[in-house]
Amino acid sequence: MSRSLLTCLVGATLVSAAAPAAAQNRMTPELLWQLGRVSGGSLDPSGKTLLYGVRRYELSENKGDTDLWLVDLEGGEPRQLTSGPVSEGALHWVETEAGTRLFHLASRGDEEDATPQVWSLDPETGDLLQVTDIEGGVGNLKVSPTGDRIAFTVDVKLDQTVNDVFPDLPMADARIIDGLMYRHWNQWHDFKYSHVCTAPIQADGTAGEMVDLMKGMRVDCPVPPFGGSEQFAFSADGKHIAVTMKIAANWAESTDSNVYLRPADGSGSFENLTAGMHGYDNNPVFADGLLYFQSMERPGFEADRNRIMEIDLETRSMTELTEGLDQTTHGVTVAPDGASLYFQSEWRGTDQIFRLDRASKTTTQVTKGQFNYSLRDITPDGKTLVLARQSMVRPWELGTQPAAGGEWKALTNVNGAIFKDLELPTVEARWTRSTDGESVHSWVIYPPGFDKEKQYPMLTYFQGGPQGQIGQWFSFRWNFHLMAAHGEYVVVAPNRRGLPGFGRKWNDDISKDWGGQAMQDILAVHDSMIAEPYIDPARVGGIGASFGGYTAYWMMGNAAERFAAIISHCGLFNLESMYGSTEELFFVNWDVGGPYWRSEQAQASYDKFSPHRYVRSWKTPLLVIHGEKDFRVPITQGIEAFQAAQIEGVPSRFLYFPTEGHWVQSPQNGVVWHRVFFEWLEEHVK
Repeated sequence: MSRSLLTCLVGATLVSAAAPAAAQNRMTPELLWQLGRVSGGSLDPSGKTLLYGVRRYELSENKGDTDLWLVDLEGGEPRQLTSGPVSEGALHWVETEAGTRLFHLASRGDEEDATPQVWSLDPETGDLLQVTDIEGGVGNLKVSPTGDRIAFTVDVKLDQTVNDVFPDLPMADARIIDGLMYRHWNQWHDFKYSHVCTAPIQADGTAGEMVDLMKGMRVDCPVPPFGGSEQFAFSADGKHIAVTMKIAANWAESTDSNVYLRPADGSGSFENLTAGMHGYDNNPVFADGLLYFQSMERPGFEADRNRIMEIDLETRSMTELTEGLDQTTHGVTVAPDGASLYFQSEWRGTDQIFRLDRASKTTTQVTKGQFNYSLRDITPDGKTLVLARQSMVRPWELGTQPAAGGEWKALTNVNGAIFKDLELPTVEARWTRSTDGESVHSWVIYPPGFDKEKQYPMLTYFQGGPQGQIGQWFSFRWNFHLMAAHGEYVVVAPNRRGLPGFGRKWNDDISKDWGGQAMQDILAVHDSMIAEPYIDPARVGGIGASFGGYTAYWMMGNAAERFAAIISHCGLFNLESMYGSTEELFFVNWDVGGPYWRSEQAQASYDKFSPHRYVRSWKTPLLVIHGEKDFRVPITQGIEAFQAAQIEGVPSRFLYFPTEGHWVQSPQNGVVWHRVFFEWLEEHVK
């Protein structure tokens, strides 16, 4: 199909779907972009006032803006602190000689090319002070506990462009590449490296001379692609800083990051605190002469169990605090008294908060219910947790809960005006026996006003990852609330083999068995659902992204008779060409078995599990969605799948995004995504 014809088809789709058929009191793609997105949640030094951000999007302008809000912990109406087109982030309360100040990052100025700098805000008067003025801007702000020094990242150019190599050719447009990782996730290497820098705060409140702690190093902190300011931290006295760096000759094939310690003023040198540990080691947190960090034991396995480790900074002795815990951990927050730690962990299709007692190494679950929780702060007396909470029905809001356990009490209701008039779906947990006798957990989302005496179309959702639990998240793309309400589908989302929250073995069983038991888990759940009298087995779709997109292609060739239509977003189609064009090779090395040419065993695995081997069985209508800047699952995977479908005469469409990567992030592109998604299902399923 020609590019021009494809464009015409997409244009026709937009016209036909521009006016959603759903009732006004149901969720729609457009309404999703009207929802405020809550971020942050940090207490002022007194522990009485909570600061948070709300990001809102203007669909017609195709952009968003974040403003800051305050709310008293004892309740009351929230108060808006900032407004206007400037987005503030990386928020830190600081006690200064002039009073309490809010340090943050923002791009302010009249010029469109204004860069992010550190600013200080007086929350009482609203007065602003620019703290840094660094060419190119800064990111990932941290303020020392003593308030006299800041740390941030600066992109430092250390590599030469082709124009640097050949200065007489200033208009040349080329790259000279001598190694891997020349592109990553959705960006080409920009010849720069993210370095942690520090600067003292002077008497006038501005930053003094900047010190590059990583000067001359061709290394990044945070470690790309997803690391943030959690990857470096000040010691309690502000004299030292711990940073996470991945210094590996074979970067594309290694997960060997380490935690390094150095004086915060740039004196001395880096000390590797985790030498000899070859998995991911990151996210340092200081407390009372101790350093905590998270660690994955098995090299090359990006989804290994995340342990919590403790280092005594006087003796350098190291202890694992989570030994024997059959679940992974995310984030470490030290209680004010230092006797316990809090962490987040997947648990039976939810994310819960757990408390870890340092002395006994025992864990206690402190949150409950059909929600995903995120710990944002703890009051100075340690008695109250500030928690964000979301579900498949509603996005994040902030609230409090007693640290000893109890009920969550809402502090924000950012989207209350929208939700008070919405007809809501219902969500229930379901357990199904798989083909090997193991029980598989699923979430089932029923449309508003569900009537079990009627028959409904169904969507079977294929999760990505391949190791990433289907929790109680509110996605702005794969939104089950929207699917159930706007489309009136029953949605079933199986936590198949390979997803955390059900023990380490369940998590590990997906590796090197992509087309095996995990697919049988999904089909067992699928078959049990279509046996229900309220499901029409002739009107069922299969949908998924990333590894879920791989699953979609796998089902096309191995279980096509079960689906009336399939949608694959950024899916893996040909494992051999995927290996030759992706970037983080440690992922496919661990999960698929390494280069297909290295051994007969590896080649057999590729032959057995690659969806492109089963195209001769394709017949189900297929929608392929892919972004040009997806370097994890390169665009050629979508092109190959669409071309195969077209050659085989399979009804198919290709939704192509030239400026998107593994995710669709532009507001208007997001609405295009949903309109084409629902039109495909309307035509072939509903």
